[in-house]
Amino acid sequence: MTNLLVMKFGGTSMGTAERIKVAAGICAEQKRLRPVVVVVSAMSGVTDLLLNTLRHAEGGDEPGIAANLERLTARHLETCQELLDGARRESTICAIQGLLGDFERIANGVRMLGERPPRSVDEAIAIGERLSALMISQYLEASCIPAEAINGASVIVTDAVFGNATPIMPETRKKADQIVRPIIERGAIAVVTGFNGATMDGRPTTLGRGGSDFSASILAAALDATELWIWTDVDGIMSADPRSVSDARVLDSLTYSEAAELAYNGAKVLHPRTLAPLIERQIPVWSKNSFNLKHPGTRIVSSVEAPLGPRAVTSMANVALISLEPANAALSGTRLMARALEALADANAEVLALTSSSYRQSFCFLVRKEELPAAMKSLEADLALELTHGYLKPIAVDENVGLLAVVGEGMRGTPGLAGRLFQAISREDVNIIAIAQGSSELTISVVVRRDGLERAIRAVHPECR
Repeated sequence: MTNLLVMKFGGTSMGTAERIKVAAGICAEQKRLRPVVVVVSAMSGVTDLLLNTLRHAEGGDEPGIAANLERLTARHLETCQELLDGARRESTICAIQGLLGDFERIANGVRMLGERPPRSVDEAIAIGERLSALMISQYLEASCIPAEAINGASVIVTDAVFGNATPIMPETRKKADQIVRPIIERGAIAVVTGFNGATMDGRPTTLGRGGSDFSASILAAALDATELWIWTDVDGIMSADPRSVSDARVLDSLTYSEAAELAYNGAKVLHPRTLAPLIERQIPVWSKNSFNLKHPGTRIVSSVEAPLGPRAVTSMANVALISLEPANAALSGTRLMARALEALADANAEVLALTSSSYRQSFCFLVRKEELPAAMKSLEADLALELTHGYLKPIAVDENVGLLAVVGEGMRGTPGLAGRLFQAISREDVNIIAIAQGSSELTISVVVRRDGLERAIRAVHPECR
């Protein structure tokens, strides 16, 4: 099998019957040219509604559960009514009701327990993607285009980190060859649920919020695809968020490293882990807009021709800065940093930026705000002895900060660039709290006060080429 195309459709691209029809049209057009595998997200807003229902269940709120189930049922049945008719509509409605019945069973189990076991959460929220895969595959079949819906849990094999699992690629490749490849070889479109997988022993997992992108790249690598297209509701990856920068522009191309850095530092177009499975096999990625089919989008490859300097600026506002400082020289700053990083790893919290002072042995690191409670709990537990006996000053947390990241392969060895960026920020009277830059010189990260973040973004954007 050659020239395989994997396409992923996000929540807005699957958000209504009309958008599903557009997605199916794209699938049909590409199917005439080459083999196609499709990965789908839940309809926009559905994953949040599923999670909200489980929160109601945890609190024993039966009316809240019932109201959300009614909303979920109405939305999917209305979409099905618009997409299908006749006997196919009736059988699909039965399948939708069956999947929502499975979700209701899990929600009621959570209600009786009074807690949300991570494994149960992963099984429950993947039902949004299963509903999407069911509807688009049935619509394709009704349009005389052979298609088969596949639960990603039967293909993508992961570790047991529920809520943020990592694929086990050799086992996933075997499953993809056994389950997905035969569907493609008989001329049908394989429609796979994004976001979810399962452990070696079959326990359901998910790949983290936005993980449908990651699912698509895992499958593209496992099936040796020629290309991966990711369909969203924007024209491609931009030089800045257009809500902050009026003259932000779509970038024609980016390297894998540039796109990964932008995603990791807040750009919403890609899931941060999407590119990792593709780099080794050099599979190109296109970020495209299903609402504007004429726009070519952004191509992501191993290398591009670009001028010196940064390519784009991105930011994160929902972050917190954690600072640690030994109270005296008896506590090794290096050892403290190692233990702190280990504590963060135990909490499954990502370090977005880290900076230190060599003299005072103090250091600070930035984490996502949603990861802050778990990070602090782990840090305080691991460093309890030092905190109790005064070897370590109380851990300081500043939530009134934002992260600005300037990204570009062309920044390597460009003299004066960092100075120009810092001067541009200072001209806007924005105070820089911390600075971090990796040895690759690919990214310069700057922590500023939250109220100055947008001014800082607009100040440095003119440097982007």
